[in-house]
Amino acid sequence: EVLAEEPDKPEDLLPRAPVVTVMGHVDHGKTSLLDRVREANVAAGEAGGITQHIAAYEVKIDQGRVVFLDTPGHAAFTKMRARGAQCTDIVVLVVAADDGVMPQTIEAIDHAKAAEVPIVVAVNKCDKPNAQPERIRQELTQHELVDEQWGGKTIIKDISALTGDGVSELMELLVLEAEMLELKANPNKKARGTIVESEISRGLGPVAWVLVQTGTLRIGDVFLAGDCYGRVRSMQNARGEDVEEAGPSTPVVVTGFSGPPDAGDTFVVLEEERVARTIAEKRAELAKQRSQRRPHVTLEDFHDLMMAGEKKELNVVIKADVQGSVDVLETSFQKIGNEEVKVTVVHSGVGGVNESDVLLASASDAVVIGFHVTANARVQKLAEEEGVEIRTYRVIYEAIDAVRSALEGMLAPESREVVIGHVEIRQIFRSSAVGNIAGCYVLDGEVSRGSLVRITRDDVIIYDGKIATLRREKDDAKTV
Repeated sequence: EVLAEEPDKPEDLLPRAPVVTVMGHVDHGKTSLLDRVREANVAAGEAGGITQHIAAYEVKIDQGRVVFLDTPGHAAFTKMRARGAQCTDIVVLVVAADDGVMPQTIEAIDHAKAAEVPIVVAVNKCDKPNAQPERIRQELTQHELVDEQWGGKTIIKDISALTGDGVSELMELLVLEAEMLELKANPNKKARGTIVESEISRGLGPVAWVLVQTGTLRIGDVFLAGDCYGRVRSMQNARGEDVEEAGPSTPVVVTGFSGPPDAGDTFVVLEEERVARTIAEKRAELAKQRSQRRPHVTLEDFHDLMMAGEKKELNVVIKADVQGSVDVLETSFQKIGNEEVKVTVVHSGVGGVNESDVLLASASDAVVIGFHVTANARVQKLAEEEGVEIRTYRVIYEAIDAVRSALEGMLAPESREVVIGHVEIRQIFRSSAVGNIAGCYVLDGEVSRGSLVRITRDDVIIYDGKIATLRREKDDAKTV
């Protein structure tokens, strides 16, 4: 109850600045856009203050101010969301006009939709001769982002971060979008916020970027963030200037932490340091016990959860070897449900299951379904840590039936695969008598004659079968 948020009276609430996260495909100009936005604001004299990597920028324009969170990747954005930190009000999706909608663009759209955050699209690089902004608008309509001028709901603006065309209009549109959202916060209470990023800095100890969301943070305040606590020793704003206090929607670098907190942790100001320390220690203790995290939904237990009335939709992330299979799975899954229960595809894509898929599944409580693809060891370890179920199928009907049976609670016991080893093919020898022979190196585990094998290239399965013969140099071997 110490941590409960104080209720606000409607008359205490004042408008606050919108917090904007910039997302998009690699090399489409996210950083150039942020640089351009910042340059208009930071006089050359002050620029020297910005040396360290800055996780958040504050930009003042005539109509007010806008706060930008610079996410290094969607995984980071989702990680914060997985921890329940809803600190973004608007997502700006940067798409290059000469390149189009790419896999990471689609990923960003899925992440933003899953977080239920409005998307504003900035079509960048419109100064290039081969730019086709209209084609981008066409491609975006497939992802339910329709330009307002075409009668849709999405603001899509052509800009060029290089020349600065359209950037100030984009800022005005963001302020307008924010006004429609009616963002408000009460500055006159104890501060609460979210940790955006943290690091251990030489000479200062653990420091963290804190985005104050309500209340006002002042120097000397006692705080708690995750299993860390402390007292605010100093605060710096995005320009590197020392500040005494920070109100709602203000990003500041705070020093005085007992240790580095995690991104996405809630930051709360308390009355007494003793209370903060006790809670932090309790949390650290609990975290140790609970390192076996609550597993997310699996196909097996979905029906029970549904019967208990806890779940009404099964979220899935689909990965397959080719786009055709992805489309078939998506349409088939959407047909499965009835009025009580349905299947929602949170994200779908081509290629092996990667870390971003697992983090998105974790944040949206989804099951990952792979068709003709595998997840490498790193991804599987992450899935275990996050408690996400990854299921892989070889036959499309099996995948569809498994999901249908999960809804009906009739799932057949799963045949489990046990990986006994990994082998890398180093060279191929061609023999007229027996066909191709793979010259291999055993990476881990063991391989035995008659084992079942699966050959994957880039996490996509290219062959499934049995080992016919196993030799070491010239001798037949039973196991290697």
